[in-house]
Amino acid sequence: MRRICLTLPTNRACPQTIAAIGAEAAYAATHFDVEVHLLILDSADPDTFTAHERAVRALGDVPRVVTHHLGEPEQRAFLRRVIAGSGNAKPELLLELMLPARLSYGACTNRAFLLAAALGCESVHRRDSDSEYQSVDGTPVFPVHHELASLGKRAADAARGTVHTALDERHAHKRVSMVGGSFVGELSVDIGEIRALDPEVYYDVVGLWAPGHWSDAQKRELVDDSFRGAGTERFTHDRATLTLVDPMRVDMCNISFHGVHERVPLPPATDTIGSDYFLIHLVHDAALPGVLHNRDIVNFYTPERRTDAGFVAYQTRFVKFFLSMLYFNVIYERMAEAGETLLDERGQVRASLVADLVRQSTALDRAENVERLERVDTAYRRLGGRYEQFADLLATRRERLLDEARGDIEDFALLIEAWEPLVRAARDAGPIRAAGQPA
Repeated sequence: MRRICLTLPTNRACPQTIAAIGAEAAYAATHFDVEVHLLILDSADPDTFTAHERAVRALGDVPRVVTHHLGEPEQRAFLRRVIAGSGNAKPELLLELMLPARLSYGACTNRAFLLAAALGCESVHRRDSDSEYQSVDGTPVFPVHHELASLGKRAADAARGTVHTALDERHAHKRVSMVGGSFVGELSVDIGEIRALDPEVYYDVVGLWAPGHWSDAQKRELVDDSFRGAGTERFTHDRATLTLVDPMRVDMCNISFHGVHERVPLPPATDTIGSDYFLIHLVHDAALPGVLHNRDIVNFYTPERRTDAGFVAYQTRFVKFFLSMLYFNVIYERMAEAGETLLDERGQVRASLVADLVRQSTALDRAENVERLERVDTAYRRLGGRYEQFADLLATRRERLLDEARGDIEDFALLIEAWEPLVRAARDAGPIRAAGQPA
């Protein structure tokens, strides 16, 4: 019986999401020959953590479902043990990259990857705390249904299932490395207010994540397709396609990985939205098979984003996303050029080559990022109100943000180089046990 890791990283109150993902874990254990390790990585405040403990207890005992609810102290202890076992010469730096003091979308998922290895899980299935499942006639529509039907199988074997096949036969011998869907509901990035205030400013701002050399027409097409997921199309019946999955068609709230996450981690950048999407691009560019399905998750916004502090924090993450794209756009272009040479003779990702491409990008001229910051400043002053106030704040942070964007890429290269020894050490170490939780 194979083990899988269904994981929910969170730093906010989400007892309803815990109940829902618990139901998805039970569905997986009931309908497939798997042991599900439900892994909740909790960075919430003490009162919220206690509420989450109650939600976990309410899940009850479910055959072949083992729940792990780990706070940051347990996660840190586990990481120290794994980092020591990896023999890395910079243990404190690695610990900071794996469990930074500031928010990091990539780091929380990287911790799930290592814990999954420690638990003996062959795949990781990630959900988000600000999302919920669609339902039909009151029955939830769980993405794990498609994930377990195809993930890890040879593409030729997965093609014999219920999926539509749009994959060249030359890839049939490769393993399905990713199964994912998208989302419906709110935009994945909380910028709908900008579009409502001034559509032209919206196009100018959102277009900043495109490569600088793109035409205005290409940028407008990208903007029209950005952050909207599957739009408003609700689930009525299953559709799943075996293919090389377009990164624009899947979201990290609705994703699963097999194999590839043990070769290359996610970027550990702090306070940067979109920093956890790297593997989606890597799977596509390396021509690894995937399955795209339509069991899309419902995205919603939590109240803290509407507070003054939440607004500043989120806009900072949004701006840092633009700055990161100077580097990632070039990395993605070079990965696409490398294609299947990113894989070794066993069909596994060559992490050293990926690390080289990442490290090379740090030499890029950051003039393009200086222009991005100037255009954000102009756009936000045109919007006025709290956007103009944020522009004033941003002006005091420009040099620091430019330095952080490059430093984040340097850290990513370092973590890629350290990753495979970390995964091996995690397998050897076994998981940390939270108080009252089974190992």
